[in-house]
Amino acid sequence: VQLVESGGGLVQAGGSLRLSCAASEFTFDDYNIGWFREVPGKEREQVSCIYSTDGSTYYANSVQGRFTISTDNAKNIVYLQMNSLKPEDTAEYYCATNLVPGSKCPIDDPARWGQGTHVTVSS
Repeated sequence: VQLVESGGGLVQAGGSLRLSCAASEFTFDDYNIGWFREVPGKEREQVSCIYSTDGSTYYANSVQGRFTISTDNAKNIVYLQMNSLKPEDTAEYYCATNLVPGSKCPIDDPARWGQGTHVTVSS
């Protein structure tokens, strides 16, 4: 199982970015997949998660109403649409899954991680 993120970059506050995570040797059927972010010196935060089998989702309070997670199951890609970005959204963003069939959101004990993509939001 490999997860490869892309789409990070530099954006001004109020702007938007869409992150992508392409999965290989893995499909989203009956598995959760989600996004975490890390900032040095701070606790890792689970930003969002989706269990595409029933469409259920999870969002951290800090991003609720601004971020949207979705999947393209035919392409095995999970997206994170990030709108109304704030400087505090600056972080390294990772996609992850716990590889446990039937496990919904939020993700407990991720078993696979991507390499990360960096997002910088300037004020």
